[in-house]
Amino acid sequence: TGLDGLLFMTATSSATGRSQVAMTFSDTTDPDTAQMLVQNKLQRVQNQLPDTVVQRGISVARSGESSLMVGALVSKDGRYSTVELGDLTGQLIEDAVLRTDGVGSIDSFSSGYAMRVWLDPIKMAEYQITTADVSSAIADQNSTVSVGSLGAQPVVPGQQLTVALSAQTQLSTVDQFARIQLKAEEDGSRVLLGDVARIEIGTESYGSSALLNGANAAGFSVTLASGANAVETANRVRAVLDSIKPALPEGVDIAYPYDTSPFIEQSIEKVYHTLFEAVGLVFLVILVFLQSWRATIIPTIAVPVVLLGTFGVLALVGFSINTLTMFALVLAIGLLVDDAIVVVENVERVMEEDHLDPLEATRRSMRQITSALVGIVLVLSAVFLPMAFMSGSTGGIYRQFSVTIISAMILSLAVALILTPAMCAALLKRRAHGGGNALARGFNRGLDATTRGYGGMAWAAMKTPLLMLVLLLGIGGGAAWLFQRLPSSFVPQEDQGVLMVMLRLAEGSTTAQTAAVAQEVQDWLLTEQTASVDSVMTALGFSFGGGGQNTAMVFVKLKAFTDRPGQTAAMLQQAGTQKFRGHRAGNITFMQPPQIQGLGQNAGISFYLIDQAGSGQAALEDAAQDRNHFFV
Repeated sequence: TGLDGLLFMTATSSATGRSQVAMTFSDTTDPDTAQMLVQNKLQRVQNQLPDTVVQRGISVARSGESSLMVGALVSKDGRYSTVELGDLTGQLIEDAVLRTDGVGSIDSFSSGYAMRVWLDPIKMAEYQITTADVSSAIADQNSTVSVGSLGAQPVVPGQQLTVALSAQTQLSTVDQFARIQLKAEEDGSRVLLGDVARIEIGTESYGSSALLNGANAAGFSVTLASGANAVETANRVRAVLDSIKPALPEGVDIAYPYDTSPFIEQSIEKVYHTLFEAVGLVFLVILVFLQSWRATIIPTIAVPVVLLGTFGVLALVGFSINTLTMFALVLAIGLLVDDAIVVVENVERVMEEDHLDPLEATRRSMRQITSALVGIVLVLSAVFLPMAFMSGSTGGIYRQFSVTIISAMILSLAVALILTPAMCAALLKRRAHGGGNALARGFNRGLDATTRGYGGMAWAAMKTPLLMLVLLLGIGGGAAWLFQRLPSSFVPQEDQGVLMVMLRLAEGSTTAQTAAVAQEVQDWLLTEQTASVDSVMTALGFSFGGGGQNTAMVFVKLKAFTDRPGQTAAMLQQAGTQKFRGHRAGNITFMQPPQIQGLGQNAGISFYLIDQAGSGQAALEDAAQDRNHFFV
């Protein structure tokens, strides 16, 4: 408590001996400052924690909730077991990925080797030995003891060699652990660890394992650090893993069964295409209506000038090139050339009607329309400005959109008042009325007729103001009626090419039962949904809501959009939900990733039930299962 900007915190604990506390801060809090405050608070209470917790380690990571990507070491030919792959992951991958810039945290779905000591309670009772005696003996005798060095200073004359000496090193074999002394009897006999236990090299944790399309695998989930660039971080992680590939044994490969960065890259690429298409359409429309390459080139030049200035403003305020800022630029393309078009068109009109040269026509034109240009930009800025002052997640999302489009419009006004008049005076030339080819003259006659017709309709509307007022009220009422009935959403749902399936079986379920249900889900995806599914990875003992034998996650990678026409992630999610709804083993939930990294662990709304009355866990679970309490 007492942390500046802290909104709320949640905690999850698993039966494997791991607990995680998530601290959620407001969007105005600096992530580095928040991490420092949490670490300082943690230091005050660390001495109150159990010794085993302190020894195993407490880490503070600055990361979001959602997974950026999931990678896996896969034994393609089945030569290596999950334990061997997990050991490789711990040795080669975990630390290297965690050191990568932009990575907040990494969660492993498997574990490596460990020395397992299986105690025999009957023999322990016979020798009168407790588990505390065993733990103490292992801790005391499995250590490295240095006794100095041979040839250290001061040395005798002529000493030619210095050797560091150790009286004892950490144990590494089963026989060495078996010879650990637990007790010495009065007759000189000893009780060794091997006398009361079965010792073997096994896996560190038997509660987690992974399979990729049925092959042995060791998976890991990478979480993005707060404020990091998702695409750049994913590329860095892939580069790090590519550099590790030569160290992997033959038959082991690295796969990416879940990756959200390709969708972001394709989104940015589509925005670039749209941006170029918008510039091309603007150029074409100006050329068709003004019918002069001189008049066309003037507003077209305004586009790169304003875009360059807008990028400078984004860099100044600390924003990045992302889907929101690029969307704002695409929308602003049509707006930012409006001012320049108005200037060019009015200069052309003044030259034709008043028979003036370009310089004098430009001067007279700017005196006529300068106030109108300023008014247009102020009105449009007033429309988008409130978004910049919104709070919460909405403000964090749309603030960049607002700043981008307002910056582009203000810069377009500056270009229209400074650069465009100078170019008009230098480039434009007087043209004879009705000039041009036959196609242009035909287009102009049609445009003139349309203009006269519109003017006539406007004049008729001015003669019947009461009727127009009724029509306006009707349109406004219809818009309000539709607004109330159209479905709404925080962020539009997009097909990102991946899905997640979370399995939570009944309490007390074993790993074997969970594996059987996960296999059922995997078989359905790989056999009945082959048109959409590319690969399926199953992670047992792992879940976003806490680990355990009754939990599992299935990461589904879909085929490329071009390879599954008409098959969307939402359709597969709906089909899976219908297929496994009400499963006898427990809850099987199909989910899509969040639309924006950091906003939750999956798409949709997450909420918590709080037992403020202290009714107990059973009452809380009953309330959660009672659908009458919620609108579903």
